[in-house]
Amino acid sequence: MNLNDQPTVDELAKLFAARKDTLDNHILWVSESGTVQIDTLAPFTQESEFEQHTPALRARLKMYRRGQGYVGKKAAADKDFMARVLQTLKQEWQAIRDSSEVRRLDRYC
Repeated sequence: MNLNDQPTVDELAKLFAARKDTLDNHILWVSESGTVQIDTLAPFTQESEFEQHTPALRARLKMYRRGQGYVGKKAAADKDFMARVLQTLKQEWQAIRDSSEVRRLDRYC
């Protein structure tokens, strides 16, 4: 999914549904090209370590902790949650698209 291509809630939901909440911590991030990804984090990996090892990172949401229900099929089925995440990503992308700073997004619209 790319924020430059008018992404939809359904596209975002597919990203969330492809992950398993009970197995790992996850982090949703946006690359410098606008691509949105959800990656798993190795056990005991800190968010700051992820930032250091991801040079194309422009924005990221707070880490989704394992077992909290923020990723997976149930999270993807929550259309209100998906819409808020997408709205947040779209708004922030407009503000940081041409910036080289990394922005941590802690809230949803």
